[in-house]
Amino acid sequence: MPNKQTTDAEWRKLLSPAQYEVLRQKHTEIPFTGRYNEQNGKGSYVCAACGEQLFDSTTKFDDNCGWPSFYDAKPGSVEFHQDDSHHMHRIEVRCANCGSHLGHIFDDAPDKPTGQRYCINSISLDFKPKKG
Repeated sequence: MPNKQTTDAEWRKLLSPAQYEVLRQKHTEIPFTGRYNEQNGKGSYVCAACGEQLFDSTTKFDDNCGWPSFYDAKPGSVEFHQDDSHHMHRIEVRCANCGSHLGHIFDDAPDKPTGQRYCINSISLDFKPKKG
């Protein structure tokens, strides 16, 4: 299973070029183009790079921002880093297991229990439907 010790050469073999750009080079997919933006099935969202469980579908909501939005992550599944790129101050969200870039977190979801919006690139995720 890939993790933080996985080399760049290994990542290039494991990921598609588009996944590599987002997950390893911190690019952002074009809004409203991701496969999970309008996904509403029951299950779990996992890191597309390593399979770590990140978000439960019960925490997903439609914020109409162009990317999947969640109000909470599974405990210990993500880590946060300052991101001052593009002349903005944001908090980057990364997979705690492999360090892959997932998206950003914002404090602008007042009608949700945490008040937070995890704005996540679809290409950073895989969806595992709930069984049964």
